[in-house]
Amino acid sequence: MSTVMQGSAAAVGALTGLARALVQQGKLRADRAENFARKATQSNTQFIDELVGSADVTGLSSAVIAKFAADTFGHALLDLGAVDIEQLPKDIIDRKLVASLRVLALRKRGNRLSVAVSDPTNTHALDQIKFQTQLAIDVIVVEHDKLMRHVEAHSQSVAQTLETMTGSDDVDFGDLADIGDAPGEDLATNAEVDDAPVVKFLQKLLLDAIGEGASDLHFEPYEKFYRVRFRLDGQMREVAQPPLAVKERLSTRIKVLSRLDIAEKRVPQDGRMKIALSATRAIDFRVSTLPTLFGEKIVMRILDASQAKLGVDALGYEPDQKQILLDAVQRPYGMVLVTGPTGSGKTVSLYTCLNILNKPDINISTAEDPAEIQLAGINQVNVNEKAGLTFANSLRAFLRQDPDVIMVGEIRDLETADIAIKAAQTGHMVLSTLHTNDAPGTLVRLANMGVAPFNIASSIILITAQRLARKLCACKQPFELPKDAFIGAGFDAADLEGGWIPYKPVGCERCKGSGYKGRLGIYQVMPITDVMQDMILKNSTAMDIGREAKKNGVRDLRQSGLVKVKQGITSLEEVLGCTNV
Repeated sequence: MSTVMQGSAAAVGALTGLARALVQQGKLRADRAENFARKATQSNTQFIDELVGSADVTGLSSAVIAKFAADTFGHALLDLGAVDIEQLPKDIIDRKLVASLRVLALRKRGNRLSVAVSDPTNTHALDQIKFQTQLAIDVIVVEHDKLMRHVEAHSQSVAQTLETMTGSDDVDFGDLADIGDAPGEDLATNAEVDDAPVVKFLQKLLLDAIGEGASDLHFEPYEKFYRVRFRLDGQMREVAQPPLAVKERLSTRIKVLSRLDIAEKRVPQDGRMKIALSATRAIDFRVSTLPTLFGEKIVMRILDASQAKLGVDALGYEPDQKQILLDAVQRPYGMVLVTGPTGSGKTVSLYTCLNILNKPDINISTAEDPAEIQLAGINQVNVNEKAGLTFANSLRAFLRQDPDVIMVGEIRDLETADIAIKAAQTGHMVLSTLHTNDAPGTLVRLANMGVAPFNIASSIILITAQRLARKLCACKQPFELPKDAFIGAGFDAADLEGGWIPYKPVGCERCKGSGYKGRLGIYQVMPITDVMQDMILKNSTAMDIGREAKKNGVRDLRQSGLVKVKQGITSLEEVLGCTNV
């Protein structure tokens, strides 16, 4: 036997369970399986977490893995998408075990319990469940990504988490009305920041926001009332109007948790806080205060690191766009830019790319203002303008730190742009963002900053512009529009063929009557071709570059949105509202 064959056999021999079966059946290379198993051990996760979370493994989606596991190990296969989470048995398996072991109780009959798992070879988890429930276990194989969504929804419901954190799931809003501010009293001493009603009210708001999928919480004081609003799927929605008298104590409580100066109310402040929902999941909040006429307005941005680990497929890229993006970020050097307005998901897109590149043999450094998502294995720097730690200074320091990949939170000025471009020209992969309306406009924006056309043409390899569009809820209904309306929206006559059905929002209890639930990205993914490089050197306009991109098959934001309409994911009115022609 050759040395290579002996090494391969040894590698397979070191693997166990699902990893071993995948390698033996030729579904996965032994070295890749070993790498995933090692990552799982280092990060205290499971092999299947690393396998499904990796975007560079082709042909092994959650559905493929689930069918393979069911067939190979002789278990039933179930589509969790058809299961009503509210109808599942509750509290049979301890909530902490549900979260840590990634399992879900499906049905109890007599002394037997059907349990949903994505890796049926995880005998440790099954033994723990059997010991805790004292029931015989029937294994049902399900898709890993669907299982994880159900596990989080089942084990970390807002009411359960609130009960765990506060000791009661009954928050009495009337108690807040009894809290007053005595004139002349020292707030830090006498307002009793840890007053139970304020604590419970704030915790309930935070957990409600997480449970409903909000991106931001706004605490807004006015002359005669005080309100709290959530940003849900990009839309602001009022959720509470606590008594005006509680505004100072609520503000102080938030500032204490965020390690801000409670005595300083004249200038804006920025801070962070964290809520640990379970042993495996924590949510960060970026906190910003702003002095207004009637008190401090506070905005809390929810930063969920798990969003960056969902994989590029979860972001909404079409298959051809995804492949172009992955090919670009895995090149050894060059610059990839993500553009769009504030709140369009640029940070999640960048961190998804970084998560793909985050391997033991790659050195990644980021400069951000501030670092929104914390990822192990990546060297993250918070820009501090007051201390002199600017984006430009951070980049200069990175270049002395032997980097392979550099991420700049935002290119704001010529100095930062020049250093980032030089880094891309000298053997580094550089990722960054800009605030522009579309991909061709980014090239003109850099030129207007003062970046030389030659530097733009020689460094940038890909620009992706994006928007976030609301997804239709399951209550959606088909509807008909005149053909002229579709043509006017941007469809070609050929697009109207094929028998596809457009849908409209309706509204139900699940989506709070809006007709939409969740958001997905709409993208314009534009690789820089040789022809475009010549056009950049000739100072061509954004319109000329856009026409050239269209010749190369690049869909603009409107066209990408219309693809989602054809797929029944979103509505035509939503795409028209978030894109320009």
